[in-house]
Amino acid sequence: MKRSGDKAAADSPAAASAAAGGAAPRYAIGIDLGTTHNALSWVDIAASDGEATVHGLLPLPQLTAPGTVESLPLLPSFLYLPHADELPPGELALPWAAAGTQVVGEMARRRGAATPIRLVSSAKSWLCHPGVDRRAAILPADAPPEVARVSPLEASVRYLEHLRHAWDQAHPEAPFAAQDLTVTIPASFDPAARELTVEAAKAAGCPPPTLLEEPQSALYSWIQASGGAWRKQVQPGDVILVVDVGGGTSDFSLIAVLERDGNLELHRVAVGEHILLGGDNMDLALAHVVARKLAAAPTGAVTLDAWQMRALTHACRAAKEALLADAQAPAQAIVVPSRGSKLIGGSIRTELTRDELTATLVEGFFPQVEVSARPLSRVRAGLAQLGLPYAQDAAVTRHLAAFLARQRGAVAELEGFGAERLPADASFLHPTALLFNGGVFKSPLLSRRVLDTLNAWLAAEGAEPARQLAGADLDLAVARGAAYYGWVRRGRGVRIRGGTAFAYYIAVESAMPAVPGLEPPVQALCLAPFGMEEGSEAELPALELGLVVGEPVRFRFFASSVRRQDAVGTLLDAWAPDELLELDAISATLPPEGRSPGDMVPVRLHARVTEAGTLELEAVPRSGDERWKLEYDVRGERTGAA
Repeated sequence: MKRSGDKAAADSPAAASAAAGGAAPRYAIGIDLGTTHNALSWVDIAASDGEATVHGLLPLPQLTAPGTVESLPLLPSFLYLPHADELPPGELALPWAAAGTQVVGEMARRRGAATPIRLVSSAKSWLCHPGVDRRAAILPADAPPEVARVSPLEASVRYLEHLRHAWDQAHPEAPFAAQDLTVTIPASFDPAARELTVEAAKAAGCPPPTLLEEPQSALYSWIQASGGAWRKQVQPGDVILVVDVGGGTSDFSLIAVLERDGNLELHRVAVGEHILLGGDNMDLALAHVVARKLAAAPTGAVTLDAWQMRALTHACRAAKEALLADAQAPAQAIVVPSRGSKLIGGSIRTELTRDELTATLVEGFFPQVEVSARPLSRVRAGLAQLGLPYAQDAAVTRHLAAFLARQRGAVAELEGFGAERLPADASFLHPTALLFNGGVFKSPLLSRRVLDTLNAWLAAEGAEPARQLAGADLDLAVARGAAYYGWVRRGRGVRIRGGTAFAYYIAVESAMPAVPGLEPPVQALCLAPFGMEEGSEAELPALELGLVVGEPVRFRFFASSVRRQDAVGTLLDAWAPDELLELDAISATLPPEGRSPGDMVPVRLHARVTEAGTLELEAVPRSGDERWKLEYDVRGERTGAA
């Protein structure tokens, strides 16, 4: 296996550009492309030294009301699509654009709360939804025909374009396109969502980005903020659990602390499954709490229609964020627009109290459960509205219990993590430290509930309690960590090792005579082992397979987060249902290159894990110069290449 991932300076796309003759980047830029907020942070490469970085956060100019531009630390991930006659000319002007037809940021969020059919939200969640065409104009999902729609990809492009313009206005001497860029994604993003994120950045005029998992980015931010003191909070043998509950997803990661040559090293050893469970779910739950309160009001019951429920959900999001940001506020006012002609006078006014917020979030999303608890599932209806595939169980703690049990052996192969670290009768991996990320954990009740639940599990198995790592920046950690990672990739600071979070496999069909009613059995061939460094390549020289060319074929792929021992070339005849997860297939008609359609060409496979964390596969024939490369079309089902 050829490894290039350890050459940190050469890894950077901007560094590669400089090597090719372009100017070296002045800044390492990190972007948190979030479900509900975006942020941009930077590290001054020229002024930084070792772990002492010169860094900052870019204030983001945006419309907060028609004709009003303010600079805020966060850019809300909302896109509003106004009617052509809704606003007078010039009221959508930004410092870098005199006119516009769409609104991004705070004004989009506010205006969309009153007119939700014109508001695009949760584009990031749609970007990773394999059940839809993510390039198609499908958002807002429930908009009537007269409202123009955009694709999840286009919405992501709009956010990134806004960030690029904001940077170029503030730093005309250092154009955005010439800097080193890192964009964060959920650890559980599939290859298609990763590819789409890279494509969105390209379409927005950004330099080629490096992708970084959000939980890792949060830990990088914690390291940077400590100014080197992080070594006093952890020690060899520690297992850090990162719990990241964002606007759209719940992400879990495990990072082990090792000592090598007298230095502490961090190794990411596991990530969780893709769980669409986060702030969006919480906003909807709060909306139903408020709706029930309105329906039972002693002064007159109020029943909300579907349009008003959508507006109420957006209003509850704003109220939730305000209550979490201000620990002293007892309640937040909520206004639900009327459907009648008296739009203002007929508005419905109520409030969301702190008690309602904490009761809904603590008991609904973070219940105290046993470590043996697992996410609940229900029998689904045969027909359902098209929408995001949210997790069926809203209990984050049950998903966490399942993750820790599944990753029980995650550190078994690491030096210093033997039986004395985890007893043989342990039912789950025992973390020793806990790092939170995500705005919901601004509430001490929620962070304390997770820590208390985890420590109850540990106490039941005779383990020491886990400690919470102090100093996390819950709103801005991901953006700050991404910028710091750009600095780390230049060979400076502290790097978290780990490579890919999954082992990747391709299905190989057995050669057998036709048997009525029996599909040919398949084997799973390991192309990239768990932990393969980004930028690394793997060749399977000893195994020759037959590649069908000139006619439609289908390639099946699998991934595993638990099979850590499989090396490149390992061929599995059977596996447990929870060991391999089948990914989207690639449908392709490979060019015959002078052969007859349907010919089977003897080939060897060559795999590469790109800097974006996606898998590239190339089939090389026994003789000749042909190369068949499989690429993602990122449309629900893949198509393949030349």
